[in-house]
Amino acid sequence: MHSPRPTVQVPRMIRMRAGDNVAIVANDRGLPAGARIADGPTLLEAIPQGHKVALCDIPEGGAIVRYGVVIGHATRPLPAGSWVYEAVMRMPPAPSLDELPICTAPVPEPEPLAGYTFQGYRNADGSVGTRNILAIAMTVQCVAGVADIALERIRRELLPRYPNVDGAVALHHGYGCGVAIDAPGASIPVKTLRHIAQNPNFGGEVMLVSLGCEKLQPERLMPERFKDRGETHPDLVRLQDERHVGFGSMIDDILAMAETHLERLNRRRRETCPASDLVVGVQCGGSDAFSGATANPAVGHAADLLVRAGATVMFSEVTEVRDGIDQLTARAATPEVARDLIREMAWYDDYLRRGQADRSANTTPGNKRGGLSNIVEKAMGSIVKSGTMPIRGVVPPGERARDKGLLYAATPAGDFVCGTLQLAAGMNVHIFTTGRGTPYGLAEVPVIKVATRSDLARRWHDLMDIDAGRIASGEASIEALGQELFERILEVASGRKTWAEHWGIVNDLVLFNPGPVT
Repeated sequence: MHSPRPTVQVPRMIRMRAGDNVAIVANDRGLPAGARIADGPTLLEAIPQGHKVALCDIPEGGAIVRYGVVIGHATRPLPAGSWVYEAVMRMPPAPSLDELPICTAPVPEPEPLAGYTFQGYRNADGSVGTRNILAIAMTVQCVAGVADIALERIRRELLPRYPNVDGAVALHHGYGCGVAIDAPGASIPVKTLRHIAQNPNFGGEVMLVSLGCEKLQPERLMPERFKDRGETHPDLVRLQDERHVGFGSMIDDILAMAETHLERLNRRRRETCPASDLVVGVQCGGSDAFSGATANPAVGHAADLLVRAGATVMFSEVTEVRDGIDQLTARAATPEVARDLIREMAWYDDYLRRGQADRSANTTPGNKRGGLSNIVEKAMGSIVKSGTMPIRGVVPPGERARDKGLLYAATPAGDFVCGTLQLAAGMNVHIFTTGRGTPYGLAEVPVIKVATRSDLARRWHDLMDIDAGRIASGEASIEALGQELFERILEVASGRKTWAEHWGIVNDLVLFNPGPVT
């Protein structure tokens, strides 16, 4: 009896631009030495999936080009068919922030997309929630344990009586005391916490738990709500107040305050809202070389559709756009927006210098295993999430977005820090692309996860919401996947659960605090 012959994979490569001298291997398990690329070289060595192959001879010192951009220079001769990875490349320096192109790539005014709607919760301030959530804000980490016990009882005892409320969440953070609260940079975490409490998904129902002795007093965190209100306030429980005799008294007060807010939240109903009320944050994590070839271009197409429908889209991650800053300033809608982009890049360059680091510290071991050799290559793939529309505004860290259209929200690239700052900016739906795989989720907004590879989507079939690997296999176009994602966003905004929501997967908020800790 003859054993079945092994299936021979047809070598598949992804070349991003006609002038690129490298392409990535698309085959699920990579390709062996000797594999012949159609209209290309024979592989001189085995090359893993997502990693680059030299399409022609590259001399020592020669430019390595992907996305039409020099992502490095060869440290030794690389014959056609060679594996091109981090150890055989020298990363180019960061682009200068001087003499950048300003508004030189104007985009013709796109045809508006009319008629797209979702079912959302309209708030008194004009914002719209995609979920109806009770949020417990905190001034300081000291109260987190008490708040968590109260939250568990709220979920168990109170929520069943309020069926129109989607859930309850405690806004955990590690800030509030032991910090130089008046130092430069200390305003960022304070503004972040203030604006997260005002996220549209909380319906304006702010309740706050304080300790009493912390530096971040309620009137500093939310001056418009708690300043000049005396020692008591219906939306505040202060644990050190004399009326609290024992732990049970604290819990009872938090539950009583929560019930008042739950009664109001429960009266809310979804109503038809235009797509222009969406504020969508886009982000990538656990990135690989497919991120910029499949998932992120599809997100970029969906972003264009959202902007054409009047919505707000935020892209972020300073170190993951720094090497393409010339592309961004060229797309700026006004010179002022371009100057704001440059200001945020310069601030972060200085921040990294103070920490004796640079942008190269961004890439992770997983990024490199997935074929991303350095931050330049990663940045080129990250930027395409922003689509092609003009950049209408820049949101500094901790601030809330005030403009419509495509915005740049300046954040660090760490997944949880970026997500936290986009929450503060007012997003009501989050899009998260991943190639290596991460079960990332947020309790405060729905997170739609997009897999860059079909292999990941198959293995994590109950964690990934969209399989963008179909672009690499030729089963779908970037435009078709972008349209599918656009429609999924409207469905999720209307209440359809994501996989992260189905399982209750949530990550902690992580504040960006460039100020000193005392």
